[in-house]
Parts: sequence; C-alpha cells; structure tokens
Amino acid sequence: MSFVYLCLMQLFHRVYGEEGQQPIIILHGLFGISDNWASYARRIAMEGFRVFVLDQRNHGQSPQSENFNYLALTDDLFDFIDEQEIEDPIIIGHSMGGKVAMRFALENPHLIKKLVVVDISLKAYGPREHHKKIIAAMRSVDFSTVRTRQDVEAQISTGIPDMRIRQFIMKNLHRIDKESFEWRIYLDGLEGNIDEMFDAIDTITKFEKPTLFIKGGASDYILLEDFDHIRYNFPHAEIITIEGASHWVHVEAMERFYLLTSGFALGTPSWYKA
Repeated sequence: MSFVYLCLMQLFHRVYGEEGQQPIIILHGLFGISDNWASYARRIAMEGFRVFVLDQRNHGQSPQSENFNYLALTDDLFDFIDEQEIEDPIIIGHSMGGKVAMRFALENPHLIKKLVVVDISLKAYGPREHHKKIIAAMRSVDFSTVRTRQDVEAQISTGIPDMRIRQFIMKNLHRIDKESFEWRIYLDGLEGNIDEMFDAIDTITKFEKPTLFIKGGASDYILLEDFDHIRYNFPHAEIITIEGASHWVHVEAMERFYLLTSGFALGTPSWYKA
C-alpha cells in the first residue's frame, strides 16, 4: 500500500508499507527527488517496513528557500520525524542526504535505530565545478522553444555530456501542460549555497549504534584515508565497497545494494556477505 502526502510542517514525502511497521526514512542527494527511490522503497516495504521517502527542501515538490545548508536540512529532518511521530527509524541517506543523516545521527542518537550512509564521508570536499556546470546547463534551457522532453535533453546535452547524469537530471523536469515544462527544483537556492554542500562534519561526538557505509568502488567520495575518520565518529560502522559502481551505487548495482541494505535493516546475520 502506498500514499503521497504534503507534510504540514514542510516536506513533501511518499509513504510505502503499513502503519506499525519498523520505519525507514530515505534522503536523496543533490539534484535528486523522492521518485528516484520509489522502486527501492516499494520493494523494501514488502520486507515489513514503513518507508518514508522525502523531497528535501528546494527539491521535487517540497517548498523552496534561500536558506539551504546542512543545519537547515537537518532541522527539516528533525521536524519531519517529530510531526509524523516516527519512532526509532532506520535512516538511509545518499550523498547530500548521507551528510544530513550523519549530522542528524550525531546530534540525535537517541532518536534513530540504525544508519545507512551511501557514498559520502564526513570530510569537506573541495569545490566541485561539475555541480555548477549542471546548474548552468539547467539554466540554459529556453523553455519557450521546447515542446518535448527530448527538446530539453538536447539543450542540456552540451553542458551535461554524460548520458547517465543527464537522465538523472531529467527526472527534475516537470510538465506544466501539454507543451510546457519547468524544472521542479529551486536553482536559485541551490546555486547561491552550492559551496556549503561540501562542508565537513567536524565533531568529537560518536554515534554508537549500527551503521553501514556503502562506497562505490569507482567513486572518489570515500577514500581509504577516510576510514579512520568514519570509524572515530561511528565506532560500529561497517564500510563495504561495491566494486565497479560510481557515486550512484544504488542505481548501478541495484541488486547488490538492495541485498546489503535490506539485510542490514532486517538484522540478518550474513547481510554483509550479500
């Protein structure tokens, strides 16, 4: 069973599974939307979970704001859990969503049961011009001249030559009417604060509950040199690499990712061998 809500406090979200089941909260990454995780959420809900998939602020159908940083995003998550009266959730966060999840866990360890962090570490990341180029490409679209999704994709193809990333970005395209489109993402809010999305989490606080970090083997977001830092703040962390997968490990290695995360959530003894 699935439902769609507009949360009274702030965030649009999708819900899968039945009330009373162990809750899971999923947080997408930068440029992502809740719909990216719909198939995964439906599947894991069938394991006996109540799954909440959020659109974070400035993304998807959630409200827009000039205030866009990890403090605001973490507060949004706190308010969401409080408003929905969610108890002891498992939180899964990818990239930007992973940093929100880590911050929330370190600040509110009593409020969650387990944590899954997908291809992101606590460190600061230098300016990533790639993200700025994506925003520039999205801004370059002349919506007065497009009539189809293919027209939009053609206009961003120069700025986003990688077809896989281009298709991911195209998930943000929203049809207004039969021949009109818009981006359902607040580019002003993202562009004005993009550098803050690469800030570090710098704290001596530890999260002592079960934690799973999943690294894409072909990604540079988590490096071997980051492991000690991760295990300092998350002493019970398992760090598992899915070889050959890029930063979008949950898409490129879907079955392996599902087996790892569902087994971890269920507490299956051999989950790490999935």
